[in-house]
Amino acid sequence: MFVEIGDLTPRSRRDGSPGNPEGVVSLGIKWSWRIEDQIAIRCGSWSKEELWEPAFETLRGAQITRCELFGALPEVVVTTETGIRFLSFATTDGQPQWHMVDRREKSARWFTVREGQLHLGDGTEPASA
Repeated sequence: MFVEIGDLTPRSRRDGSPGNPEGVVSLGIKWSWRIEDQIAIRCGSWSKEELWEPAFETLRGAQITRCELFGALPEVVVTTETGIRFLSFATTDGQPQWHMVDRREKSARWFTVREGQLHLGDGTEPASA
Protein backbone atom coordinates (compact mmCIF):
# COMPACT_ATOMS: atom_id res chain seq x y z
CA MET A 1 0.00 0.00 0.00
CA PHE A 2 1.37 3.39 -1.00
CA VAL A 3 -0.02 6.77 0.04
CA GLU A 4 1.29 9.76 -1.90
CA ILE A 5 1.12 13.06 -0.02
CA GLY A 6 1.38 16.60 -1.40
CA ASP A 7 1.75 17.72 -5.00
CA LEU A 8 2.12 14.77 -7.34
CA THR A 9 4.90 14.43 -9.92
CA PRO A 10 4.30 12.23 -12.99
CA ARG A 11 6.62 9.23 -13.31
CA SER A 12 7.52 6.90 -16.15
CA ARG A 13 8.32 3.21 -16.00
CA ARG A 14 11.58 1.89 -17.39
CA ASP A 15 9.80 0.98 -20.63
CA GLY A 16 8.61 4.58 -21.02
CA SER A 17 4.95 3.93 -20.19
CA PRO A 18 3.24 6.12 -17.59
CA GLY A 19 3.83 5.07 -13.99
CA ASN A 20 2.14 6.01 -10.75
CA PRO A 21 2.70 9.63 -9.74
CA GLU A 22 4.94 10.35 -6.79
CA GLY A 23 4.11 12.68 -3.89
CA VAL A 24 6.32 15.11 -2.02
CA VAL A 25 6.10 12.54 0.77
CA SER A 26 5.35 8.84 0.24
CA LEU A 27 4.23 6.33 2.84
CA GLY A 28 4.62 2.66 1.99
CA ILE A 29 3.23 -0.13 4.14
CA LYS A 30 4.27 -3.66 3.28
CA TRP A 31 2.07 -5.59 5.68
CA SER A 32 -0.98 -4.73 7.69
CA TRP A 33 -2.82 -1.41 7.73
CA ARG A 34 -6.23 -0.08 8.64
CA ILE A 35 -8.40 2.99 8.13
CA GLU A 36 -10.57 4.10 11.03
CA ASP A 37 -12.92 6.94 11.90
CA GLN A 38 -13.86 8.17 15.37
CA ILE A 39 -16.11 5.20 16.17
CA ALA A 40 -15.04 2.18 14.09
CA ILE A 41 -12.53 0.53 11.80
CA ARG A 42 -13.74 1.25 8.24
CA CYS A 43 -11.50 -1.39 6.67
CA GLY A 44 -8.09 -2.96 6.83
CA SER A 45 -5.67 -4.99 4.81
CA TRP A 46 -7.61 -8.16 5.69
CA SER A 47 -11.07 -6.69 4.94
CA LYS A 48 -13.10 -7.56 1.87
CA GLU A 49 -11.75 -5.50 -0.99
CA GLU A 50 -15.14 -3.93 -1.75
CA LEU A 51 -14.76 -2.02 1.55
CA TRP A 52 -11.43 -0.53 0.50
CA GLU A 53 -12.49 2.01 -2.14
CA PRO A 54 -15.05 3.86 0.04
CA ALA A 55 -12.43 4.06 2.81
CA PHE A 56 -9.69 5.20 0.39
CA GLU A 57 -12.05 7.93 -0.82
CA THR A 58 -12.07 9.42 2.71
CA LEU A 59 -8.29 9.90 2.39
CA ARG A 60 -8.09 11.30 -1.15
CA GLY A 61 -7.50 15.03 -1.13
CA ALA A 62 -7.82 15.18 2.66
CA GLN A 63 -5.81 17.66 4.69
CA ILE A 64 -3.39 15.86 7.02
CA THR A 65 -3.27 17.33 10.50
CA ARG A 66 -0.96 14.83 12.21
CA CYS A 67 1.61 12.21 11.37
CA GLU A 68 3.04 10.42 14.35
CA LEU A 69 4.63 7.23 15.61
CA PHE A 70 3.08 4.96 18.24
CA GLY A 71 3.97 1.74 20.01
CA ALA A 72 7.10 0.27 21.56
CA LEU A 73 8.19 -0.75 18.04
CA PRO A 74 7.38 2.34 15.97
CA GLU A 75 4.30 2.15 13.78
CA VAL A 76 2.93 5.18 11.91
CA VAL A 77 -0.47 6.87 11.98
CA VAL A 78 -1.66 9.67 9.68
CA THR A 79 -4.71 11.67 10.81
CA THR A 80 -6.83 13.90 8.56
CA GLU A 81 -8.75 17.07 9.46
CA THR A 82 -11.97 15.02 9.58
CA GLY A 83 -10.53 12.56 12.09
CA ILE A 84 -9.94 9.68 9.65
CA ARG A 85 -6.81 7.75 10.65
CA PHE A 86 -4.59 5.56 8.47
CA LEU A 87 -2.38 3.24 10.53
CA SER A 88 0.35 0.68 9.96
CA PHE A 89 0.65 -2.33 12.26
CA ALA A 90 2.81 -5.30 11.36
CA THR A 91 1.42 -8.67 12.38
CA THR A 92 4.46 -10.74 11.39
CA ASP A 93 7.75 -11.40 13.14
CA GLY A 94 10.61 -8.94 12.73
CA GLN A 95 10.33 -5.19 12.40
CA PRO A 96 7.39 -2.93 11.54
CA GLN A 97 7.02 -3.01 7.77
CA TRP A 98 6.60 0.60 6.68
CA HIS A 99 8.76 3.34 5.19
CA MET A 100 8.29 7.05 4.59
CA VAL A 101 10.17 9.06 1.98
CA ASP A 102 10.41 12.84 2.46
CA ARG A 103 11.36 14.60 -0.78
CA ARG A 104 10.91 18.18 0.46
CA GLU A 105 14.68 18.77 0.60
CA LYS A 106 17.26 18.34 -2.18
CA SER A 107 18.17 14.85 -0.92
CA ALA A 108 15.31 12.49 -0.08
CA ARG A 109 15.17 11.19 3.49
CA TRP A 110 13.96 7.61 4.08
CA PHE A 111 12.45 6.75 7.46
CA THR A 112 12.21 3.08 8.43
CA VAL A 113 12.45 0.95 11.57
CA ARG A 114 15.68 -0.92 12.33
CA GLU A 115 16.31 -2.93 15.48
CA GLY A 116 13.17 -1.44 17.04
CA GLN A 117 14.21 2.18 16.50
CA LEU A 118 13.35 4.86 13.97
CA HIS A 119 16.06 4.86 11.30
CA LEU A 120 16.92 7.69 8.89
CA GLY A 121 18.51 6.66 5.59
CA ASP A 122 19.05 7.96 2.08
CA GLY A 123 17.20 5.28 0.10
CA THR A 124 20.27 3.24 -0.84
CA GLU A 125 19.42 0.46 1.62
CA PRO A 126 16.36 -1.79 1.51
CA ALA A 127 13.14 -0.12 2.76
CA SER A 128 12.69 -2.82 5.41
CA ALA A 129 15.16 -5.23 6.91
